[in-house]
Amino acid sequence: MADEAVQPERVGETQCTKDDILVHQEATEPMPNGIPTYTVNVMSTCPERSGCAMARIHLSCGWFSTARQINPGVLRRLRFNDCLLNDGRPLQSGFSVSFQYANTFPYRFSISSAECSSP
Repeated sequence: MADEAVQPERVGETQCTKDDILVHQEATEPMPNGIPTYTVNVMSTCPERSGCAMARIHLSCGWFSTARQINPGVLRRLRFNDCLLNDGRPLQSGFSVSFQYANTFPYRFSISSAECSSP
């Protein structure tokens, strides 16, 4: 028998994970020159009762590039397949960050890492 005490899981004390972040992307009206545009919405869905916020959210983004300028405080490609969202600042439960980009094809964005932080 191990000397470790088993701690019960208490309601409201669960930690948030990167799975508590949803990424939704949809095609939007093309630019005047015909380049397709896409809107990406990233939302934190961690349980509100836990008071968590998701910070340092990194997206897998390949060689992301866009014909439409994006505020680097919203999304910035750091290197291949690593884009930083919201300048690393916390995203509270129920809140989202959105950006639009323009390219001939859509990128597949997914959460590669994030940290749970207390607001």
